[in-house]
Formats: sequence, structure tokens, C-alpha cells
Amino acid sequence: MLESLGARGGGARGRASRGTGAARACPPRRRHCVSAPPRAPLPAPARPASSMRTRHVNLLIALVAVVLFSFSCFCISRMTQTSNQLINCRNRILELKEGILRLKNRTERNRQELIKALNKIKYEITQGENISVNSVKKKVNALDRNETAPNAFEVLKFFFPHLRKVGRIYPDVITGKEKTGVSFALGISTVDRGNRSYLKQTLTSVVSRMTLSEEKDSVVIVSVADSNEDYLKSVVDMITKKFNRQLKSGSLEVISIPAYFYPNMLHTKQSTEDSQQLESWQIKQVLDFCFLMLYAQPKAMYYLQLEDGIIAKKMYLTKITDFVHKITSKNWFYIEFSILGFIGKLFKSEDLTDFIRFFLMFYKDKPIDLLLGDLFQVKMCKPGETLEKCTERNKQIRIRYKPSLFQHVGIQSSFPGREQYFKDIYY
Repeated sequence: MLESLGARGGGARGRASRGTGAARACPPRRRHCVSAPPRAPLPAPARPASSMRTRHVNLLIALVAVVLFSFSCFCISRMTQTSNQLINCRNRILELKEGILRLKNRTERNRQELIKALNKIKYEITQGENISVNSVKKKVNALDRNETAPNAFEVLKFFFPHLRKVGRIYPDVITGKEKTGVSFALGISTVDRGNRSYLKQTLTSVVSRMTLSEEKDSVVIVSVADSNEDYLKSVVDMITKKFNRQLKSGSLEVISIPAYFYPNMLHTKQSTEDSQQLESWQIKQVLDFCFLMLYAQPKAMYYLQLEDGIIAKKMYLTKITDFVHKITSKNWFYIEFSILGFIGKLFKSEDLTDFIRFFLMFYKDKPIDLLLGDLFQVKMCKPGETLEKCTERNKQIRIRYKPSLFQHVGIQSSFPGREQYFKDIYY
């Protein structure tokens, strides 16, 4: 009965085992039982594709994190180095600033010492200048009677009988060193224009735009052609103050035309008052230029006529010198460096005598710039020659330089009550 119970129990366990699918061995007491072969294990289930993609994404994220971390470390390192460099640069700037401050203090001390020395020198020079300027201002009446009078002014006695009673014709006042033996004499005639004056502007332009070597080889002559003593004094004072160096070196002179030089010819023609004043003004201008030319002729090789209401271009005298030297023909009449009136006309000093005599013969008839054209026709055009041939020769010996080197700036004319706005279009 026990065996049957065991058999039933074993059968039940065997069914349970089969129910669970497990292979069990035969009971030990059943020797003839054949055990069932073991079942093969079930294959593992396949991993889905989404799991693989997740793994790749995780790897990529890890790689990017490593790269970002490395880059951050690199940036932090560079920022640290840059910060150190900025600190070093700031320290050097502070050191440089301190050095500049020390240098500035030292320079200021040196400047104060230099100012003291210059003031002392200036005081000594001023004392000497007062003596020097007074020594170069000469009155004609104070000249030695045995001094030889210049022969240049003697030609005036031929044209003006009233001058034959004058022993010596010469400028009333001379300020300067009466320099001679230079290449260029520049003549500037000036008169009182009332409340307006362009002389200082003109002299500043003419003098400052020379080189030092040109200044040594030239002389600028300011001729005060006005009987107003106050105007003469103002011109001399202005030039003495503003152009003292040029006065001392002899490159600038001031002369005054004596009142007795002018003839009594203001009412020789019957005319209206306005035209009479204009005619008198034109006559006086011709005589003023003639007197200035006579004074300048023995001083230089060339004479350049200017006015007191003009400005000059930079290096104008250098350009004039170069142009004159490049002219192959030596038979030129004159050279125009401006197309306006009598401004910028260059003459050979040896030819001035003919010009002056012609101007003095016809000074009552025309302005001086028109007389210049008449002189060319008289002197250069042959009798019976056609106008075309004479005009062609005119271009060869009356030479024009372009662009013009001088410009007219004086609006208030030297003729009372007139304004003039004409300009040189080639300047």
C-alpha cells in the first residue's frame, strides 16, 4: 500500500514535472525506466533597433561633452594668459605714464629757464634795434652835401621843368639797408585807402613764400606814394614791427616819394568832376610807378612790378627764376605772371630806362598798362608791317606764364569810392 501510495505520489510529481516542462530522471527504484532527453534552451529574444540608436546617441553626447569640456579648459587657460598679459601691459603703461610725467616736469623747468634767457637776449636785441632802425631812416636834407646823387633820377628833370630847380631828387625817407647786387627787385606801390589796407597781407604773402636763399638774392621795395604823414608813419611802424628781420637783412625797404616830385597838372583838361578825379588818379599812378622803377633799377638784374592788394603763390620766385632760365631767346620784351593790369610784369632792369622814358612822355594820355601795349607797337612793329605779323611777334617776345602766380584781393580801390572785384582766372 505504501508502494502504491509512493507510486501515486511519484506519478503525481511526474505529472507535475511534465506540467512544468522540466526533464526529470527515473526514480532510483525503477531501473528499467528510460529518461527523456533534455530539451534545447529557448533562444534569447532579439534586442529592438531603438535600443541601438539610444546607445549611439549616448556615445555621441558623451563625446560632445568631452569636447566641450576640453574646449572650456582651453578657453579658461587662454583667458588666464590674456588676463596676465593685460596686467603686464597696464603696469608698463603706468610706468610709461610716470616716465612721461617726470619728463614733462623736467621740460617745464627747462622751458622756464629758456624763457628767462630769451627775455634777457630779447631785451638786449631791442636796445640794439632802436639804434639800428633809427640809423637806417634817413632824411634827404640830412644827407651829406658831398655825397654823390644817383644819376637815375636826373632823367626826371628832362620831363618836368619844375624839378630842374631841385638840387637832388631822391626819396624822402628810406628804411632799410639800400641793398644792391641782387637778382630780383620787387616793387610795391601803396597809397592810403581809408579804413581798408591790404599792404600787410600782401607783404606777408610775398615775403613768407620765399626761400631763405631767395630772400638773400632779392629786395622788396615798398613805395609810399601818399602825402599823408600819418599813413606813412603807420606803414613804417607796421613794417618795423612785423618785418623787422627782413629790414635788418636788407631784403625789405620802405621809401617815400617826395611831394615836390608831382607836377601841377591835375586841372589841365576840362572835364566833369568824376572823370577829372579819375584822370588825375591815373596820371599819378603812372608817375608813382616810374619813380619806383628808377629807384629799383640799379639794385637788381630783374624788376617785378606788384601792387599792395595782391597775394602770391607758394614758391613763386622759384618758379619765376626757373622759367626765366629756360627761355632760350634773350630778346623778350617782358614776361607776364598775371594777366591783370600791371601786376606781375617782369622786366630786365637794363630795359627799364626805355620803359620809364616812354611812360613819362605819355603819362597824361593813358593808364600805364595801356601805355605798355603802345610801347610794344612803337618799339617792335616795323613800319608798313601788317598787323598779323606784328601780333605774331608779340606772342614771341611778350611771354605769358600759366598759371598766374599772383591774384588780386583788394576790393577797396586806391581810387576813392570805387570797389573792384576782378580776379585773375588763370591763378
